[in-house]
Amino acid sequence: MPDAPSSAPVLLVALALGYLLGSIPFGLLLTRLAGTRDIRSIGSGNIGATNVLRTGRKDLAAATLLLDALKGTAAVLIASHFLGAPAAMAAAFGAFLGHIAPVWLRFQGGKGVATFLGVTLGLAWPVALVFAVVWLATAYFTRYSSLAALIASVATVAAAAALVNDRLALLLALLAILLWIKHHANIRRLLDGSEGKIGAKG
Repeated sequence: MPDAPSSAPVLLVALALGYLLGSIPFGLLLTRLAGTRDIRSIGSGNIGATNVLRTGRKDLAAATLLLDALKGTAAVLIASHFLGAPAAMAAAFGAFLGHIAPVWLRFQGGKGVATFLGVTLGLAWPVALVFAVVWLATAYFTRYSSLAALIASVATVAAAAALVNDRLALLLALLAILLWIKHHANIRRLLDGSEGKIGAKG
């Protein structure tokens, strides 16, 4: 990423850019365009890909997953190109925050997994690869999507510290903490054994 002044105005612009892109509720928009039920009224009420899947539309769920990730990547790359590396990290935080707390939906957003991956991809693709590999391995062996996301987020912080630098690790640690907070209900269900598994009926 190119270097650029990291003045407060520049960082605020990047943060705002990231937030605006991150706050686009693709899951809600796609399901509305497809004429399905309002996803906020089914399942967890979440606007992310997992809840979109509960409509029975795998295509919409896949599109939501991809777009929720790419909006994070786009925020980072745009900020990096025009404003520099420090601004790219501000945009990453903004995009993640926009997804989990979009002002347009009264701050009731998604849980941030896809956008976490997307911003990580924009900042350091090898670290994003670690997230993907750990998520896939955990999901394969445990069949818990939420647990896979939680473990992968921690692994990503460790990978950032080992492969990149402490600044990126600190940013991803902050995002991981927010991701864990958004998964508080999943964590409770994991602990009491009631969390649904991938592919489970009902």
